[in-house]
Amino acid sequence: MPVEPLSPQELGERLAGLPGWSLDEGRLTRSYRLGSHFAATAMVVHIAQVQEELDHHSDLTLGYNTVALAVHTHSAGGAVTEKDIELARRVEDLAAGHGAH
Repeated sequence: MPVEPLSPQELGERLAGLPGWSLDEGRLTRSYRLGSHFAATAMVVHIAQVQEELDHHSDLTLGYNTVALAVHTHSAGGAVTEKDIELARRVEDLAAGHGAH
């Protein structure tokens, strides 16, 4: 079943429920700061697990004490879809447990 891009209105509504997330060059993006490199690394591993569960993967960047994500749906022509929103929600749900802000 094809995944449909979100309309600008739908995307705005979804972003309103995802504080800290934004649209940058057609991708849904978010950066987190954590207390240490180890904490950031643990969060990356947790995100990777969620991405495998969803079979939907972001560009995931690990810095010293930062984690950044950028995601869009290739099968929808690089647009943002509900798959991206679901991944963002799942990452938000796990971020607090890692002390991310």
